Amino acid sequence: MLLHYREHLAALEKQIDALASEIEEYQIIQSIPGIGEKIAATIISEIGEIDRFNHPKKLVAFAGVDPSVHISGKFTATINRITKRGSSRLRHSLFLAVLCSLRRSGSKKMKAFYDKKIAEGKPHKVAMIACVNKMLHWIFALLRSKETFLDMA
Repeated sequence: MLLHYREHLAALEKQIDALASEIEEYQIIQSIPGIGEKIAATIISEIGEIDRFNHPKKLVAFAGVDPSVHISGKFTATINRITKRGSSRLRHSLFLAVLCSLRRSGSKKMKAFYDKKIAEGKPHKVAMIACVNKMLHWIFALLRSKETFLDMA
């Protein structure tokens, strides 16, 4: 029974890959270091049409990685967490993509940005979320211009 489910899952994965490879955005997103087949398919399915967003900050808010703002009277909070109001699948996929980009793929731009945030004294997870934000801006720009990613630091 378990073997049957694994075979069915493998067949579904092949169908997803076949459908995704026909989409132009799939190739564009996969050109970013750290984004593989499954993550690219997840990002495309969660974002949908990029024309829905007129600014990259709207895409960041959709993913739920925008900072929350706490203001009451004259008080303004200095520690702001991410809102997590958006798509959790997109947020998790982007976090994995950044992790792969920094550890395995060796993206020069992403590594330089991460190192800059660490040098500013940011903790690891804060720097990672800043990298997710940066990657979302790249995805927005690449999908709008229909160009592939060039990793020149």
